[in-house]
Amino acid sequence: MVGVFRRSLSFSNKPPNRPSIPPISQPFRSISLPCRSHPLIPQLKDEITELKTWSSNPDNRTSAWLCDGLSRLKDVQDSLHDILQLPQTRELLSHKREWVEKLLEDFLRFVDVYGIFQTSFLSLKEEQLAARVALRRKDDSRVAMYLKGRKKMAKEIAKLVSSIRCIGQYSFPASATMSIPDTELTGVITDVIEVTVSVSVALFNGISIPFASKKVSWMGLALSKKANKVEVEKSIKEFEQIGEANVWRLRRKGDDEEVKMVLKRMQDLERCIADIESGSDKAFRSLINTRVSLLNALTR
Repeated sequence: MVGVFRRSLSFSNKPPNRPSIPPISQPFRSISLPCRSHPLIPQLKDEITELKTWSSNPDNRTSAWLCDGLSRLKDVQDSLHDILQLPQTRELLSHKREWVEKLLEDFLRFVDVYGIFQTSFLSLKEEQLAARVALRRKDDSRVAMYLKGRKKMAKEIAKLVSSIRCIGQYSFPASATMSIPDTELTGVITDVIEVTVSVSVALFNGISIPFASKKVSWMGLALSKKANKVEVEKSIKEFEQIGEANVWRLRRKGDDEEVKMVLKRMQDLERCIADIESGSDKAFRSLINTRVSLLNALTR
């Protein structure tokens, strides 16, 4: 009997001769914090751009428009606050003490100015409530006190404009050894100060200009139309509607329908005042938080 043998195939362990392929070299991106773009900066840049658009192209200067600007300002300050908590941000600022001290001075002035505004605006709120009661009762002496107090408040707030325009009048001391992300960071902080000034000026002008004393005279009537237009563009609509002339006209005419109309406008204005007060208070608190974060960067 002949045995059956199965053919077996054996394969060499050595691969066939092929042209050698060099290993693929893949470059690795450094992820060290000093070289990487700072997180959250793109978001902050977008918020700053939106706020600049808000400031330069107002469709209608109403209290709602102003509250929107204050809300956007709060978002910008909150985003900056978050960025200031990052280790790489604190590392940079710790080596730029002189510049950070100037920033601290700027934010201290922001806080002081908003504190003064809050106090004046609270007085306006109280005077507004009392004046509405006085108009209903036709109390001329109380109405006169209201108009006088309103002018005083307008002067106080108008002074804040010149104070706030002086903030940020310096440049960051650039260095050739600074990385691109660090340059980006310092640039965005400068932009934050710029938009904070812009929104604040819109807030203070928008309220103080309509309540400023306007003496009617032949010389006053000769003012250029351009000057009057600029003044109107800076005013907030709801504050313009309760002008001094409207209030005193009620005293002379005694028209019940007109009294009701002005009383309704004053009631609407009180709601606007409450909204602006809330928005400015939130922005005020965000400014305080930002300054605290800057202070912590120096004391780390």
